[in-house]
Amino acid sequence: MSNLEILKKGYQDFETGNIEGVLSSWHKDIVWEECAGFPYVSDDGKYVGSQTVLNEVLVPIPEHYDNFKIQISDFVDGGDKIVMVGHYTGTWKATGKKFKANATHTWTFKDGKAIHFFQAVDSATIINP
Repeated sequence: MSNLEILKKGYQDFETGNIEGVLSSWHKDIVWEECAGFPYVSDDGKYVGSQTVLNEVLVPIPEHYDNFKIQISDFVDGGDKIVMVGHYTGTWKATGKKFKANATHTWTFKDGKAIHFFQAVDSATIINP
């Protein structure tokens, strides 16, 4: 299975709520750089380790969003580095505001596992009333 196929399956697993499937595509020591513009992101937004990312990033999503989705427009496949281009949609619970925000994810793979994640998202579109 190519890195792109692994990544596409990871996004599909996220969409269907199969978090164990998502985690299985990550290296246990993944470095995760979440956009620091979100109120629930602590410090600089850098998290290390799949369990830390699960607890600090994924678990809080339903606490802050209703109907959160990632709409994928494209992938740029560089082999060990892949970029997802798309949008986040949903409702920011704090304001009740529906949103569609530009988002990109840059993933780095090593030995068939995601080892690094970098997020760029228009967080102002999401959290501003």
